[in-house]
Amino acid sequence: MTALLVANDGGHLAQLKSLAKRLPIADAFRWVTVPTPQSESLLAGEDVTWVKPGPTRDLKAALQNAMLASPLFRKGKISAVVSTGSSLAVSVLPQARLHGTPSYYIESATRTNGPSLSGRLLAKIPGVELYTQNASWASKKWKYAGSVFDGWEPQPLPEERKVSKVVVSLGTSRTYGFRRLLEHVAPILHDVGAEILWQTGTTDTTGLPVLEPRSAVPAQELSAAMREADLVIAHAGTGVALEALQAGKLPVLIPRRAEFAEHVDDHQEQIAGMLKHRGLAVVREADQVSLDDLVLAASSTVGLREDARPLAL
Repeated sequence: MTALLVANDGGHLAQLKSLAKRLPIADAFRWVTVPTPQSESLLAGEDVTWVKPGPTRDLKAALQNAMLASPLFRKGKISAVVSTGSSLAVSVLPQARLHGTPSYYIESATRTNGPSLSGRLLAKIPGVELYTQNASWASKKWKYAGSVFDGWEPQPLPEERKVSKVVVSLGTSRTYGFRRLLEHVAPILHDVGAEILWQTGTTDTTGLPVLEPRSAVPAQELSAAMREADLVIAHAGTGVALEALQAGKLPVLIPRRAEFAEHVDDHQEQIAGMLKHRGLAVVREADQVSLDDLVLAASSTVGLREDARPLAL
């Protein structure tokens, strides 16, 4: 038997990959996700069914991916389906329930105040088990299963670290840029003469001191660069925050804002606030970032305790 692990690319997939080793499931895994340089690198050697991109609130794409996933259930060998969202969960989990397959939806750790649109839709599907990664809004319907950020602890370094090698990552959104971050951060890094890997997504870098911007960087290359860097600066996405922690870095996170057309809503403020509360990020607005903030983050490290508990599904 095989369990399907279903997630959109980016932060949703990064969370599920990290949580997979804590799932109380003994069967083999098959992944269902979108092919990107990051996801192909992250899932190298895994059993994967590739589907089409699922932009936010794109009904046509959700229906297309439902059709692509349908043959997986006709074979009748799926023991369970687990998803961390977003639109792919809506494409796949209702089909799983029609076939009587146990289905588990784990809401993104980003959602600290309540479920996403995908979560609210799936809450209407009988038999889908619903889980939150934030105990503050757990309920009879939404059980608390634990969080992808459980077990991480910050530790200051003995001495202040110079900011000389930096990774700046704005995620891989195909729709939203984040020029405000670059406008304030790029001049600071230029003045200190730092060596920088710029992963800029769709953001326009025209006129900014941003050398060799790259829209996407394979996951293994990005992770290696983070491990070697003094500092990681990023939008407040769950995936990139988790990558930074796994590289031992305390990231500087800047939330995207809907009012500036940087995202569909302000959910990145939620993830930034949660990580700040846990002591796992330096959080600033785009126009408030200073060199002192960068030095503060660079002069700390982060580690994972070995006793992170299995998810309580």
